[in-house]
Amino acid sequence: MNRPWLHKFADAFRGLRRAVRSQTSFAVHITVAAAVVMAAAVLRVSLVEWCLLIGAIGFVITAEVFNTAIESLARAHDVGRHPRIRDALDMASAAVLVASITAAGIGVVVFGTRAAEWLGLW
Repeated sequence: MNRPWLHKFADAFRGLRRAVRSQTSFAVHITVAAAVVMAAAVLRVSLVEWCLLIGAIGFVITAEVFNTAIESLARAHDVGRHPRIRDALDMASAAVLVASITAAGIGVVVFGTRAAEWLGLW
């Protein structure tokens, strides 16, 4: 079935809205992302550093959306506690953890370099 692109985008935004509203962890991710963007603006990071930071933020949000989708599917299918569903949920959560640790590492490199320059250590 060929659906117009406008409908496809509407579905995607509905999914994003649903994910954000159904998971409290998005509040943490969005708060941290806003702090990163503000710090990057204040510190006047380079274009490459902006790209790294925005990519890291997108990576974490994407992982969280996938995690939320898998949780939603598991709830729709689960009629009891099944070890394979538990494993899938744990792996989806691990993906968010890996994305967050990676993003934090990028933040440490970008902001750590700026802090070292500011303190005269670099």
